[in-house]
Amino acid sequence: MTESPVRPVTESPVQPVTPADEATPITPARYDARISHRRRDPLEHGFEQRSSTWLVDLDQMPELPRGLRWLCRFSAADHLGEPEYSLRANVNSFLAGHGVVRPAKVLMLANPRVLGYVFNPLSVFYCYDRDGQLAHTVAEVRNTYGGRHSYLLSTDDRGNARTEKLFYVSPFYPVDGDYTMRLPQPGAELTVTVTLHRTGDRPFSAVLTGRRSGAAPASLWSALRTPLATRAVMIGIKRHGITLYAKGLRPLPRPGGERPCATDDAAPASFSAPDLRKAI
Repeated sequence: MTESPVRPVTESPVQPVTPADEATPITPARYDARISHRRRDPLEHGFEQRSSTWLVDLDQMPELPRGLRWLCRFSAADHLGEPEYSLRANVNSFLAGHGVVRPAKVLMLANPRVLGYVFNPLSVFYCYDRDGQLAHTVAEVRNTYGGRHSYLLSTDDRGNARTEKLFYVSPFYPVDGDYTMRLPQPGAELTVTVTLHRTGDRPFSAVLTGRRSGAAPASLWSALRTPLATRAVMIGIKRHGITLYAKGLRPLPRPGGERPCATDDAAPASFSAPDLRKAI
């Protein structure tokens, strides 16, 4: 199912959100992170690598001075929706297509485009209501073929949700099974866990952990200190694929009709899984 043609919702002023929790995230924030993948079937394999990621408020996006924004920027073209509209408008439109009212605040966990390149395997949008409560979470998954798929999630009080897998990601897995996701609100520490459950297989897990680099809002200039961060992620994924191929796994064909940069919608999901800590 492709993205709904609903036009982006027109921006309108909202009252400032008063966070219900003192630990409401600082934005913009840069996290020094570590990514790990672990596959258990049909063979054991895993890898870890260092990385970084950012948490930004879509109503107060960090920017470099005009004329220098080509160096580093967050762009709507790199995420769900229409590139000619803002990220905020596109998130509003995606939610409206699922009957969800415009959130009072949206935070995004993702990397900016640096020196013309970015690859975000997973971007997370935390959507808050007027009381500062986390109401919905959108998990946007990208594959290395240029496609993406957005899952609308209703998480429990620990940030857990479950949803059916509907999108081709790894060439070594078919489009089947269920994801359990752990996406708690980021603070000084960051944890994101995605676990794939398939009948007859032990779970596959991908984990992103991190620590915020400082207690004050971060400058976008700091992204230029690690200009190859997301290229390294892409290289790591491809190296991982070559290793699996060398060990005897063979890619599965992509579902017919998938087009690069096609964004799919998914039905809302709710948590109904066991504690994810038992799955990793």
